[in-house]
Amino acid sequence: MQELLPLAIGLVALLYASVGHAGATGYLAVMTLLGMPAAVVRPTALSLNVIVATIASVQFFRAGHFRSRLFWPLAAASVPCAFVGGAITLPTAAFEAVLGGVLLASAARMMLDARRPVSDTGEISPSLPERPRRTPAMLGALGGGVGLLSGLTGVGGGVFLTPALLALGAAPVKNIAAVTAPFILVNSLAGLGGGLLAGRPFPSAGLLVIAAAVLGGAIGSHVGAFHLPARILRLLMAAVLACASVKLLGRPLGL
Repeated sequence: MQELLPLAIGLVALLYASVGHAGATGYLAVMTLLGMPAAVVRPTALSLNVIVATIASVQFFRAGHFRSRLFWPLAAASVPCAFVGGAITLPTAAFEAVLGGVLLASAARMMLDARRPVSDTGEISPSLPERPRRTPAMLGALGGGVGLLSGLTGVGGGVFLTPALLALGAAPVKNIAAVTAPFILVNSLAGLGGGLLAGRPFPSAGLLVIAAAVLGGAIGSHVGAFHLPARILRLLMAAVLACASVKLLGRPLGL
């Protein structure tokens, strides 16, 4: 089954990069479904995140969507929290329970996002109710919470940051995607740094897996920066996340 890993990683990278994400929840889901151990899954997902988030950051910056005033309050709070989270080693059962919950929440969020009304330009539909304005303190609190969760579980935090920023009315969709990509990048680096400090070895993902992530990330981020992603892809990925979460959460019950 693990010979399918490069293909699956490439597809995940393509899908997530199209919306400014790096794919950690997808990588975690795929590796979990393939039966890879938790000690390998977490750092490998963060490593692939660094690769894809770097590509996505460049593409969305080139397209002119990046907003530094939105990014810096989030990043300043998230990086130290992600470092601390990355240095914490949870027991396997606790890690799988937390990760299963994260994947299930991500699947639900993706399904809701796929149903969100949008205009032809990709902006949130004006028919939606007005959202509250964000403040630097609010962004800092959001960044810190997402950063800690990122380090603990091996996700970059994009699946939580994006809907939160949309709910706050922080910026148009493409600007949020352009901020999310570098946010994921710095969180993933901090999480890896915390893991190294805790004595966890740096993973070797393999050349085929890395190449698949690079190719998928390049294609997906280009499509996302200059075109709109397809909703059906989000629904398919939500199904994968849900399956992986059920597998993780069902282990204590013998399912």
